[in-house]
Amino acid sequence: MVYIALLRGINVGGKNKIDMKLLKHTFEQAGMTHVVTYINTGNIIFSYKDISKTELSRILEDAIHNDFRLQIKVVVRSIDDIRGIINAIPDTWKNDNDMKSDVMFLWDEIDDESVLMNLVIKPNIDTVKYVPGAILWSIDKKNVTKSGMSKIIGSKFYKQVTVRNVNTARKIYELMQAQVR
Repeated sequence: MVYIALLRGINVGGKNKIDMKLLKHTFEQAGMTHVVTYINTGNIIFSYKDISKTELSRILEDAIHNDFRLQIKVVVRSIDDIRGIINAIPDTWKNDNDMKSDVMFLWDEIDDESVLMNLVIKPNIDTVKYVPGAILWSIDKKNVTKSGMSKIIGSKFYKQVTVRNVNTARKIYELMQAQVR
């Protein structure tokens, strides 16, 4: 089965620095195969036998702790999970000079549509939707400072997600598909 491990909070602002080549080695030592890293923010595509994503997360968090002495949260999603998220992103959403569009991958503990009730969503500014495993958010860049969603940084919710822009999410899915072929 093909999976993505999404690490939260590595190589951001000089904190929790992990070299991707070393991280790839850590995954291989933990038994993962066909390991591919994508950009420096903790996106690792790999194959492993079919076990629970919760168990995979635990194995990888332990391996990272053992090799790097860091307590890093690892969200694991299967190719089917990512396909569902990617298919829910409107084709017009992008991350560029005019638009900011993000995928907020949810920890399993909060993965439920009811999480939307805890967010400040400004209907005429923010476009926000839940899809199993993620919150999708898009906004016209000229309105970012008016957004309710931009105020989540530092909140309890924000500590239970890891964010990738839609361009990155689409590339991750493309890389995952390449492993299936």
